[in-house]
Amino acid sequence: MERPYFPMFVNLAEKKILVVGGGNVALRRIMTLLKFGADIHVIAPEICEELACLAEEGELSVELRKYQPGDIRGAQIVLAASDDRDTNHRIWEECRAAGITVNVADDRSLCDFYFPSVVMTDDAVIGINCGGMDHAKVKETRIKIEEMLQTGKTV
Repeated sequence: MERPYFPMFVNLAEKKILVVGGGNVALRRIMTLLKFGADIHVIAPEICEELACLAEEGELSVELRKYQPGDIRGAQIVLAASDDRDTNHRIWEECRAAGITVNVADDRSLCDFYFPSVVMTDDAVIGINCGGMDHAKVKETRIKIEEMLQTGKTV
């Protein structure tokens, strides 16, 4: 039986986070991370328009190129979110060897942590996760929690 992951809240303020990939998965994760003050650097041959806007606004830095061995140097957390499974696996291998916490978007077995769905209010942060198994259920749960918080109703 696979053990569940321990839910842990971490101070990401000014932590150096490398995101490899510039598509929708990377965008969703970056949008969440920015709420917590992370120092985000993106490496990808191409990035979506939203990421380009964030870079122009100075919210993150970007290098438009393919990932190269050694790019993880200086990162405290790495998100491998490229559309190339081989690249993501190489990033995982490199992070494991360097002792860097890594999340591989396309292979939950290679994740040191699962990326949660987050609900934020002025006085609470709620993380929701299913261990990578049922993303629709997580989204449904997040929406219910948001609705409950907005209306003040209890379940």
